[in-house]
Amino acid sequence: MPNVLLADRFSAAPMVDVTTSLFRQLCRLMTKQAMLYTEMIAADAIVHGKLHLIDYDDVELPLTLQLGGNEPHKMAQAAREAERLGYSAVNINAGCPSDKVQQGAFGAVLMKDLPLLTAIYQEMQSAVSIPVTVKTRIGVDDLDSFDFTFSLVSTLYEAGVRHLILHARKAWLNGLSPKENRTVPPLDYPRVYALKSMFPDLYLTINGGITTIEQCEEQLTHVDGVMLGRALIDDPYLLASVDSRIFGVREQVKSRAECFAAAVELADKLCSQGIALHHFARHLLGFFAGIPGARAYRRYLSDNMTKLGADARVLEEAFALVRLPADGAESK
Repeated sequence: MPNVLLADRFSAAPMVDVTTSLFRQLCRLMTKQAMLYTEMIAADAIVHGKLHLIDYDDVELPLTLQLGGNEPHKMAQAAREAERLGYSAVNINAGCPSDKVQQGAFGAVLMKDLPLLTAIYQEMQSAVSIPVTVKTRIGVDDLDSFDFTFSLVSTLYEAGVRHLILHARKAWLNGLSPKENRTVPPLDYPRVYALKSMFPDLYLTINGGITTIEQCEEQLTHVDGVMLGRALIDDPYLLASVDSRIFGVREQVKSRAECFAAAVELADKLCSQGIALHHFARHLLGFFAGIPGARAYRRYLSDNMTKLGADARVLEEAFALVRLPADGAESK
């Protein structure tokens, strides 16, 4: 049963209103190897024919579709559509704590109903030949002991799951916003490492609080895969060194200026297709994080990318405000 892909060694986390097709196309200017994820898409929407929600460009592959839902047959039907459309894998969201997801009784709520979660997984995996994976957390509300996490992982493992993405925090379903759920519950990396040692043939990807490539390399001495989320919003250029440092591809890392030039070309192409500049350019606001002139760049881009008729020239004008090191030495 397929559960693991080589690209899973490094992945860009699914993020609502962020990991759109345009963001993923930007990512591919810097990494060809990493696994990219869609936003969470409700299985209901796919079952009811809203396939435009899962459109993608072939350049985005390898690509995982993350699904939200709690009805095994609908999740399986959505997985079949994903396979038909050429997705690399399908992921079950069993960790999101947002109010909207709770009202739909899926996401992190599924951690409280392991029989349902395993039924969803098994019906999905039996319906497709591509990998079906699960993304969850180490606990939920007061169910946060090591024994609970062990029970969660062992139950999924016995159901057939061989690739599990663990956000190394628990989720609070009441009292914390989704943003606070990303920062307030403490991280517990050692718990994830312990589970990896207990399930050596479970491909375990760690998520949560990881912000640099150096931290990714350290995590990969303990687990099989690493997933970055908000760090890629703050500085998308982190992706430029992923292929060489994480996947061992022997190639020169493109400079920040080279990657931005490619982004300008992509923006020009997208604008010619009738896509408003800001839909793409908003993903570039953090592109020069830590570089002199970054604040002026962000301000100019924010003020001008939404104007009527804005095109790739806005990016070029914003770039002129950045002062890159003359010797090309940049943070990777």
